[in-house]
Amino acid sequence: MIDDVTASIRKAVPRIHREGRPFIAIFAVIAFVLFLIWQPLGWIGVGATIWCALFFRDPDRVTPEADGLVVSGADGVVCDVSAAVPPPELGLGAAPLPRVAVFMNVFDVHVNRAPIGGTVTRIAYTAGKFLNADLDKASEDNERNGLVIEGSYGSLGVVQIAGLVARRIVCFVREGDATGPGERFGLIRFGSRVDHYLPAGATTLVGVGQRTVAGETVIADLTGEAAPRSFRSS
Repeated sequence: MIDDVTASIRKAVPRIHREGRPFIAIFAVIAFVLFLIWQPLGWIGVGATIWCALFFRDPDRVTPEADGLVVSGADGVVCDVSAAVPPPELGLGAAPLPRVAVFMNVFDVHVNRAPIGGTVTRIAYTAGKFLNADLDKASEDNERNGLVIEGSYGSLGVVQIAGLVARRIVCFVREGDATGPGERFGLIRFGSRVDHYLPAGATTLVGVGQRTVAGETVIADLTGEAAPRSFRSS
């Protein structure tokens, strides 16, 4: 009976990523101080603390396993599907590649997951601005951290981009590490974007405005066997 109750609580209460613990503690202390000053302010602090805890939630995900699938690296909304030249620091060449960009707001899960399995061959951090990550020029101007993962169907670039509120990009992997599809590789604090630069010839399978779930939503096929999709909003 006790084990069943414990399991139910674990399912109902999302796991919090360790990166968020110091922030949650700071928010909680501020809430306590606000209670001492004026109780209504304290309750606002409690609400902010709960939001901070939810921001750093790290739920388990079920990743589809099949050759050539690319899963989303981020929770959020697809804000761009187009051909774009990848950032030069990735070393993926100067020709446009298929790109899928996912924008995360401050209420989305911000733990990032590997789009494909393979070896991390490059990690490149670039300092920059903190423009609204939903803008196209954010890919070029904003602070970012790029990874290149070498898989069975070629190299894929995934770029963590800081946003208007985000001020810290965290990467959990190093060059030479092996990663599986859907495995956690990083986190961006407080609103941001993730760009996926796919190998030439990849078929994108999502449309602008579609919501994605990191590690679960299939955004592209690299085998050349999938038929292109069209999308409409309703």
